[in-house]
Amino acid sequence: MIKKNWLAFVSAFILPILLTFWWWGGFNHATIQEVQSEPLHYAYSEYYGDYGNLTDVQQKVFAALRAQQIEPGNSITILYADPRTTKKHDQHARIGYLIAPTAQVKEPIKTDDLPSRQVLRAEVQASMLLAPGMAYQALHDYLKPMGKDIRMPSVEVYTAGTSISQMGVLTVDIPN
Repeated sequence: MIKKNWLAFVSAFILPILLTFWWWGGFNHATIQEVQSEPLHYAYSEYYGDYGNLTDVQQKVFAALRAQQIEPGNSITILYADPRTTKKHDQHARIGYLIAPTAQVKEPIKTDDLPSRQVLRAEVQASMLLAPGMAYQALHDYLKPMGKDIRMPSVEVYTAGTSISQMGVLTVDIPN
């Protein structure tokens, strides 16, 4: 019975999972390069706690910017603590969006600038569910043969895809 139905099983269960994983960018690879980053102006909210809850804060920043009639650009997350070595309650991040340099932001949202700097950059086109793991793994694999490890802070900028069928691009910059 099992031998006769294996094609139906693959078609009904395995194939849809593989297609979804492919669509989300799961088979894509991150590229690594040393670059001079561009200067960034962003609006943000400070966050302390488990990095697993960053999405909630990002949505609040988005809503606050829209309420102030400021158009949020690409999302930005600056992670100050390495989640591999830092307890969840000690993790610190800034979560927000790139904004126009002339935008006037009101409390409780803050603004700051990141100057241009020399960084090691990982870039991957994938769903936000998969992209961070792929980018950080690629950085780790690149640095390991040199006896180095990922250093914080890291700056993550996610550029959303232009259509429902296109995944966005995550860029992760770490100090070089």
